[in-house]
Amino acid sequence: MKITVLGAGVIGVTTAYYLAKAGHEVTVLDRQPGPALETSFANAGEISPGYASPWAAPGIPQKAVKWLFMKHAPLIIRPMADAATWRWMMSMLANCTSARYATNKGRMVRLAEYSRDCLIALRQETGIAYDHRTQGTLQLFRTQKQLDGIGKDIEVLRADGVPFEVLDPAGCIAAEPGLARVREKFVGGLRLPNDETGDCFKFTNILQGHAEALGVTFRFGVDIRRLKRIGDRIVAVETADGLVESDAFVAALGSYTPALIAPLGLKAPIYPVKGYSITVPIVDESRAPVSTIMDETFKIAITRLGDRIRVGGMAEIAGFSDDLPAARRATLEHSVEDLFGGAGDQSKATFWSGLRPMTPDGTPVVGGTSIKNLFINSGHGTLGWTMACGSGRVLADLVSGRKPEIEASDLALSRY
Repeated sequence: MKITVLGAGVIGVTTAYYLAKAGHEVTVLDRQPGPALETSFANAGEISPGYASPWAAPGIPQKAVKWLFMKHAPLIIRPMADAATWRWMMSMLANCTSARYATNKGRMVRLAEYSRDCLIALRQETGIAYDHRTQGTLQLFRTQKQLDGIGKDIEVLRADGVPFEVLDPAGCIAAEPGLARVREKFVGGLRLPNDETGDCFKFTNILQGHAEALGVTFRFGVDIRRLKRIGDRIVAVETADGLVESDAFVAALGSYTPALIAPLGLKAPIYPVKGYSITVPIVDESRAPVSTIMDETFKIAITRLGDRIRVGGMAEIAGFSDDLPAARRATLEHSVEDLFGGAGDQSKATFWSGLRPMTPDGTPVVGGTSIKNLFINSGHGTLGWTMACGSGRVLADLVSGRKPEIEASDLALSRY
């Protein structure tokens, strides 16, 4: 089939790659001058299937109130009057029950674990290199209350057969020697040894080349306007450069997907939750992290990417804002300097923000729609990098009429 993929972030490019491997003629459209220049550009760098958890969880409403008054808050809510923001927030709060959390986390871990396996296979097939490391992720707890509260997560990890280690301070230091200087600042950690790290931007750009070698056409600088529907099918996408016709279409536009499909009568509860990162050049290897550390108190990931440290996190409810407030940078700097002080040169750090496409239940939307030749691969939130290969492979199987290797019926838009 002739297929058009809308969006050239990590989700769009991996989808195009797997569709081409399945034998389809694929064209990718994106408004940017190259791949991975929006949300995929400078994310936290972690590939953490075991930490694939919905933000909507028991106790989150109470924690959210406390976070709003923290100096280095992981959650920021800017006053907004639009109905879409409040509907999404209310829907997220409705998912903050034990039963929904277990269901949502289970399907997220299922997709994330599969994605990690797909990434390993892709790496073996292509030899792709993207500053990746396979040394696990350490969730670091600064308080005993945080450590005592990991029971529900461990239950899901056990149920899904995900290896894990609960570590005391000495075990955390063995995994991350750079923490030895701040031993008194944490009480323990939860380590997932099978997790990975890597530069999503570098990966996406190199994978573009592999996709092109399979025949994929990339068209950049293309303004996507709307989908043209006749009857029960999409016949073309209207762009500033004219119509692009195909047999099937895949919407992989992240936070911009809902606006594209809304005129068709389709509602996708995907909201642009803003995140921030800094990228810091390493100046002292002995003080630097070796993989990824999740600072549980500030909800910030600190990741080693080659000779750089990527520090990413925070959740800001602010619509499609792309500003870079100094206070957000200060939070990122505080977390990394508090744990790995002197490892990087903050004066040379770069500061970035991106819009994570979040669903209220945490699970992305991957699958078909009520329009028979329109598919969606979006809504991955903070886990687009973690879930990219698995989502691309599942979507390619569905488009091709094949049964995916994992259960995927509960990933589609129809679950809403």
